[in-house]
Amino acid sequence: MFLVASGGIAVADGSGDPTAVKQNENGEWLDKEGNPTYKISADGNVDWYTYSGYRRYHSECHVCHGPDGMGSTYAPALKDSLKTMDYGDFLGVVASGRKNVSSSQENVMPAFGDNPNVACYMDDLYVYLRARASDAVGRGRPAKHEDKSDAYTKAESSCMGK
Repeated sequence: MFLVASGGIAVADGSGDPTAVKQNENGEWLDKEGNPTYKISADGNVDWYTYSGYRRYHSECHVCHGPDGMGSTYAPALKDSLKTMDYGDFLGVVASGRKNVSSSQENVMPAFGDNPNVACYMDDLYVYLRARASDAVGRGRPAKHEDKSDAYTKAESSCMGK
């Protein structure tokens, strides 16, 4: 799905410290800067956003970016991109797309801002890829996850137009 980062876009602080410090009303964990992040308990149970991000990534993104954010011959490894890309840049690239042209190739990341299957889950995707970038979540489907909250379900339905 997203983030053609081969053009070298880097943000000085990258995605920052991913430590979860507070939870919002929809059950989403936030870091000290207020950016979405993951929360994984000592027994390996992942928060709903991380699990949902895994599902959405493998529904929409892995075709180009490879399984588990590892990249492909067609598109870069998002696991690596999230080490240097901050939340705002991530949202911008996913929503608006990107075109990188070099003397040997042209890479095009289409815009997904009008696709509710992506746009409604950008935080989930960011959280999952952020967890992958910091090796907090390994390859494959997380074995255990929190349940989807009622607040998340309500926000999801609203975004999807239900």
